[in-house]
Formats: sequence, C-alpha cells, structure tokens
Amino acid sequence: MQTSFTLAQLMDPQIAESEKILRACVHCGFCTATCPTYVLLGDELDSPRGRIYLIKDMLEHERPAGAAVAKHIDRCLSCLACMTTCPSGVNYMHLVDHAREHIEKTYKRPLGDRAIRGLLARVLPNPSLFRLAVVGGFIAKPFAPVLDALGFKRLAAMARLTPGRVPAAPSGGGRKVYPAEGPRRGRVALLFGCINPVLAPSTNEAAIRVLNRHGIEVVVAEGEACCGSLTHHMGREAEALASARNNIDAWMREAEGEGLDAILITVSGCGTTVKDYGFMLRTDSAYAAKAARISSLAKDVSEYLCTLDLPAPPSPSRMTIAYHSACSLQHGQGVVRAPKDLLCKLGFIVKDVAEGHLCCGSAGTYNILQPALALKLRDRKVANIERLRPDVIAAGNIGCITQIAAGTDIPVVHTVELIDWATGGPVPGPLARLQA
Repeated sequence: MQTSFTLAQLMDPQIAESEKILRACVHCGFCTATCPTYVLLGDELDSPRGRIYLIKDMLEHERPAGAAVAKHIDRCLSCLACMTTCPSGVNYMHLVDHAREHIEKTYKRPLGDRAIRGLLARVLPNPSLFRLAVVGGFIAKPFAPVLDALGFKRLAAMARLTPGRVPAAPSGGGRKVYPAEGPRRGRVALLFGCINPVLAPSTNEAAIRVLNRHGIEVVVAEGEACCGSLTHHMGREAEALASARNNIDAWMREAEGEGLDAILITVSGCGTTVKDYGFMLRTDSAYAAKAARISSLAKDVSEYLCTLDLPAPPSPSRMTIAYHSACSLQHGQGVVRAPKDLLCKLGFIVKDVAEGHLCCGSAGTYNILQPALALKLRDRKVANIERLRPDVIAAGNIGCITQIAAGTDIPVVHTVELIDWATGGPVPGPLARLQA
C-alpha cells in the first residue's frame, strides 16, 4: 500500500511503525474471509482491509477520529484471525492498537459510552472491585431480560455474563511460593491476574497442582497484578503501560533473585499482551531491555506443560472434548497444537470445532461493549460445538469460557483443569456439579 506520511511524521516511532505495517498490505482481501465482523455484516469497513484504509487516512492526515471511524474500529474484536490468514505478514494487531490509542486521545465519545468504558477500566483490573461487581451482577442476573427490553443493552450483557454463583472469597495477597513435590526440576512464575481469581480461581489452582506434581516450583511474585490487556484494547495506553511496568518489576525481582525458567499464563488474552511487552515498551529506555526479557520468558501454560513429558494415565477417561481454540492463543500467540496434543496424550478424545478460526465474541470487554454482535458470534460458536455432542468443552481463556458457558448447558472447563484431573488432581468443578 502506498503511503504519503511526511518525514516529520515519520520521526514519531509509532507513526513510523504503523507506516511500515500499512506498506505491507497489498489489498488482497484474504483477511475478509476470516474476519468475524465482515462475515456477519458484509461491510467492507468492518473488515481488516476496510479498517486499514480508515486508519491510514486518519493517521496520514493527522485527523481527529470521528464517530464513523470509532464505530468501525470499535467493532473490531482484535481476534487477529486476519493475521493468520494474511499472506503478506501485515501486523494488524499493532496497527489497530495504535488506532485505538489515537481514537481515545482525539475523539470525545458520548457520555454513556465514556461512562461504561471508564467503569470497565476501573473495575475489571481490580479484583476487589471486580468481585463486588460480580456480586451485583449475580443479583441482577434474573433481571437481564428487563434491562435488555428497557434499552440497557450493556448492563443486560454484564448481567447475562455473570456466573450463576457467588464469586470466590478473596485469597490473601503478597508473594507466594508453591514448592515442587520431590526433586525440583524447574522454577516458574505464574500470573495470577485480575479476572481468574474472581471468576475461576480453580484454573490457577489446577495449574499449580499439576506443575508441583511434576517437580516445578511455582511463585506468585510480590506486586504482580493485571497485565494491562483490558485497558490496552480500549486505547488507554498510559494505564496499560503502567500495568506492564508494574509486572515487569515484579517478575524481574524473581528472575534476578532465584531465577525463572518461564512466566506462565493461564489466560491466553493476557499471554498475548505479556508476550508483546517488548514491543509496547520498545521506546522506553528504562524498560525496553527488561520488557524484552519478560516477553521472552512468557509462555502459555500448555506450551510449558508440553515440555514436561507428562505420563499418560493408566486408566484414561476417553471423555469426548470439543476443543475451543481461543483467538488470542491460536492467532495472537500461534499456539495451536500444544493444548490438543496434551489432551490426546492423556486419553481424551479431542474434536475440533467447525469454523474454529471465528471468534466466540468474548474478546476482552467486547461482549459488553458490542453485545449484539457478540451474542451472534456466541450463538454461532455454540451451534458448531453442540453439533459435536461433546461431554465437555475445553478452552484456554477465561473470557471464552464465560462467554460460551452463558450459551450452553455443556460444561466448559479450562484445559489445564482437565490436564490436572488426568494426572491425579480433582474432578473439575463443572463436571463434579454435573455428576452430583
């Protein structure tokens, strides 16, 4: 794609990076076939190619974002299926992240939009506030249809997504070390995060158990918190970078102390962001090298477990699993085989879901901010899953698990909980409740 940025504009590292990305696009349109919003809406401006034209025009002319540009960029899920499809290697992720930051700085959203975005950015990264919000959602859940009918679509979406049980009690903060059973074979940090401890503490617990059982010491670093992904994808870059620097400091203390073999992440959306810390902080002289090191250590929990040579159980379950490949894992991180290979090795019958490249509609806060589109994508995903008639659905991202579980009665479980169960851990909660 031909560009016409001035030399003065290209002095800005962000503009220079975006210009390089824009020039890589050859207008081929392959991305439209795998873009969920284009598949649903058929609007060129709701495809990656269309959004690229909007972003180019906005950045080249140093134009403040308008309502139309914000609408089409907001509709992007950042599922990154277009990057998997693109034959030219266009880094759409970094381009749309730049566009979101530009929109946040130059476009004044309607009051209601500003309010809900501010609320999400304040509450979701804070486990204490998020826990209170989930309690409120639990109370409001029966009234979701009423809220929907009254036009409060986003509040209705939040109520629908709330699990049908009170959130877990808060765990004590601070540094924690979970020692290996038997001789120590490795040492890793685990991102506890902000959403998992409230909605699914069993995921991190399962990861710790299976790692400890196989000789890996696990540390939760002092001071680690939200990875910054949620605010990053809302264009609130100062907040996202503050979160990144906080976690980098926390993990560097461990890496430079007793050492780390890896930083493991059980939420694939967070993993995509942590693996991108090196890029996000590339111009920060105080953090660039440290961020690159942290990104190099970051792994999805399934990637690391594949290196441990887990023994197959003597009596495998043979349970049929529909494996939902989270977009942030398959497209964002390129992790496709590891989770399925682990499950197959441990005796599960793993089935791929039709249209597996299409997002389920979760996408961080997307299912709240774009509830109508998210609901269509969820129903499409659930229909494809249910055709397989599985015993359980496995996924590696809490957002996907919450989204899909709201649309089906089939138990939805994190992949690591099934791995833990197959290697000596307890039955995952959703399966235990089903059997009760």
